[in-house]
Amino acid sequence: MMSDYKVEMVNDGMQEFFVEFRGPTESIYQGGVWKVRVELPDAYPYKSPSIGFINKIYHPNVDEMSGSVCLDVINQTWSPMFDLVNVFEVFLPQLLLYPNPSDPLNGEAAALMMRDRPAYEQKVKEFCEKYAKPEDAGITPEDKSSDEEELSEDEDDSGDEDIVGKPDP
Repeated sequence: MMSDYKVEMVNDGMQEFFVEFRGPTESIYQGGVWKVRVELPDAYPYKSPSIGFINKIYHPNVDEMSGSVCLDVINQTWSPMFDLVNVFEVFLPQLLLYPNPSDPLNGEAAALMMRDRPAYEQKVKEFCEKYAKPEDAGITPEDKSSDEEELSEDEDDSGDEDIVGKPDP
């Protein structure tokens, strides 16, 4: 089900794992990459999964310290008809696109969003740049084939072979 996502299993079980989640395009979270912890309860899919951001995200409905997510569809109105693809393709993107500052886990973010929207958006972007780069989500360069190709091309053109072994002047 999660074939379009990078998934990292915890231990050998199927109940706890990490998923690479990217901020929605054309949003203030675009370009951000988060490692999201997913824990499936024994009663899944009849009971909702536990979802939390590992690297920091600035959002009214995400606890800044624990990464816990406040989302009704996960916490209260979960249905066995939903699956993890819904969580990562619909629920989390919707949460980022349409925060609910009236039900906050991060009171500071909620207050800033209601008081000064441009300052809130700037702080979100700063958090994305500071905490949500691919390496912050645990993504190594080997995992990104497009970067590998770019590195290969750069290595061919760099001329480093000429420098190796020569002393500094």
